Amino acid sequence: MIKKLIVPFLLLLASQQSMAQGTDTGLKDSDAQLKAFLLQNLGIQVKQVKSLPVSGLKELITDRGVFYSSADGKYLLQGRLFNLNDGIVNETEQTLAGMRQEGIKEFSGSAIRFAAENEKYRISVFTDITCGYCRKLHSQIEQYNKLGITIDYLPFPRGGLNSQTYDDLVSIWCADDPKEALTEAKEGANVVAKTCDNKVRSEYEFALQVGVNATPSIITQNGTLIPGYQPPMQLLATLSDL
Repeated sequence: MIKKLIVPFLLLLASQQSMAQGTDTGLKDSDAQLKAFLLQNLGIQVKQVKSLPVSGLKELITDRGVFYSSADGKYLLQGRLFNLNDGIVNETEQTLAGMRQEGIKEFSGSAIRFAAENEKYRISVFTDITCGYCRKLHSQIEQYNKLGITIDYLPFPRGGLNSQTYDDLVSIWCADDPKEALTEAKEGANVVAKTCDNKVRSEYEFALQVGVNATPSIITQNGTLIPGYQPPMQLLATLSDL
């Protein structure tokens, strides 16, 4: 079981050879200095530094996801951290779940909501209009709603920020009736170009930070990430088990 949980880690060693001559890569045990060091040398913006019950290791909440670092900034790890004393708890996933909850709360006002009349569950779905399974999920939106599942759509342009899909999603979120525009686009209609003040870029960047890399991706109210499409009854069973 433990062997199956071993994951490869990316180790980045910031050595004196990779820095300007005469510059010491080591840092004092200071969160502020650690943030500045990683931003300057790797372009990683650290939003929060958390101490861990692992000697010499700190958890970093960054604009690129969750990392782990030695206190002096010399070593950086990216991967999953498991707590084997508490029944093999994925500590990294717990951190990501908290990040997802905060982000979903922040972006709730810009989500395109298809509300259930008798809501039992509310999920956020990162979607793309060119994604086949996204279209399939949306074609069953009434079934999800009848089961008490409210769906809040958030944009995830699979082609990135310099794609036609990104422009189309901006147009949909800026439409006079975003729900209708999204439904029509997923049924194959051409998207009418429109611009406005929107959060498509920031929502896409947030999704990448918290482990979303494909569509549809479902985030539950407790921050659990469910990758991929699930039929209505299967999704209801999944949600009831969480």
